[in-house]
Amino acid sequence: MSASASPARVIGSVVLEVTDVHTYYGNIHALQGVSIAVREREIVTLLGSNGAGKSTTLKTISGLLRPRQGTVKLRGESINNVPAHQIVRRGICQSPEGRHVFPRLSVDENLAMGAFIHNDTKQVAIDRERVLDLFPRLRERLRQKAGTLSGGEQQMLAIGRAMMGRPTVLLLDEPSMGLSPLLTDVIFDAIKEINHSGVTVVVVEQNAQLALSIADRGYVMQTGRIVLTDTADALAKNEMVRKAYLGEE
Repeated sequence: MSASASPARVIGSVVLEVTDVHTYYGNIHALQGVSIAVREREIVTLLGSNGAGKSTTLKTISGLLRPRQGTVKLRGESINNVPAHQIVRRGICQSPEGRHVFPRLSVDENLAMGAFIHNDTKQVAIDRERVLDLFPRLRERLRQKAGTLSGGEQQMLAIGRAMMGRPTVLLLDEPSMGLSPLLTDVIFDAIKEINHSGVTVVVVEQNAQLALSIADRGYVMQTGRIVLTDTADALAKNEMVRKAYLGEE
């Protein structure tokens, strides 16, 4: 991954707080008392095997799922009963697992969809330029249908679309899934740049080593519970994490 000089970040106060959250799919108890806290301008990663509850946690934060118990707070205010589109307006935007771009719309139209909550045309144009500077490949494909893009380009578009919402907290679900190492590096360099611009990032990522390399802190999930939390450096050195998620014997 390319190294570039960046200004020192100043980690702020808690901006996102999940406290004793229980979320269900029907009768399936998916999250069982999950608590996490994320500070302004941090990168926090959620680690765990498939089915551990990582994506469910992000969906609960973004309002796509509702907790039966516990609270999700943004800047100290509960957003438990806030509709998902209003949560976007409050500053939480998500790039979902599997990208889910609008395949029949062009790249430019997809980006415009990400700005649906904003009507200040000049600022939207500035936001669009920032996204295209972040992902120059998208600039070359503005009129191309999103469904014809490569997997890596679709991932760039999904993140770019989320950035058009002007998030203060960006939720990323498996951003490297199905990508080559080269494109994965491009995506993670962009995540670092987004974070250094002042955006708080919560990332779920199958590549635990890569996620820990850019994160400030991490949480390890197993069967709907948080079983370990620490700094990213400490988790990367933790024997259980190294065996379970970093492929070491």
